[in-house]
Amino acid sequence: MVIRSLLAASLALASTASLPAQAAVDCKRVKCVALTFDDGPGATTPTVLKTLRKTGAKATFFLVGKQVEKRPKIAGQVLAQGHAIGNHTYAHISLPYYHDDRILDELKLGQRVIEKATGHRPKLFRPPYGHTDDRVLALAAQTDLAQVLWTGTTLDWKLRDPKKIRAAVLRLAKRDGVLLLHDVVPATAKALPGIVKELKKRGYHLVTVPTLLRGKGPVAGESYP
Repeated sequence: MVIRSLLAASLALASTASLPAQAAVDCKRVKCVALTFDDGPGATTPTVLKTLRKTGAKATFFLVGKQVEKRPKIAGQVLAQGHAIGNHTYAHISLPYYHDDRILDELKLGQRVIEKATGHRPKLFRPPYGHTDDRVLALAAQTDLAQVLWTGTTLDWKLRDPKKIRAAVLRLAKRDGVLLLHDVVPATAKALPGIVKELKKRGYHLVTVPTLLRGKGPVAGESYP
């Protein structure tokens, strides 16, 4: 098992190293927006990755530990294709309702599972449902994690209609915006080609959250944006 885990990590790192260098995007000079995807990897994550690869767009994926255990190869593909990955806890629980030890367990176990599958230890985390407080943030700092929330949520999990999801993204898009979607929602996967096409038409560069931070983060214990 140890040898297999090390091999998986090595392959993930090798895949990342073999990627062509991406042109640097300076969000001080150009209009950027960050698409973020929660709750995966899921059955429709490969479709989302395929669209992003074809269009040259980058995104940030907040992975749930239990889902990574089910689909470790897909988690590795996310990183290998040049996207940013973050910790969305192990079991997707509402953190403020639990005691400190359980919160730390959720964050630490999520870290271990993601690192085992991808060879990368996340620096970002997103609290499930956006439920957070100062205590959660302080515990995240102990785990070397920065918190990432959003400037707009599409509610794609509720809309479940490609046209409505596309309209929501375009309504919420703004310079340096961080938009919340879910790669596990089939309608989102269907809407994504049109979303990326229209955002680019409007002059946006689709970047990861770290790129959006312009070299000023992430800093453990800080909350963005």
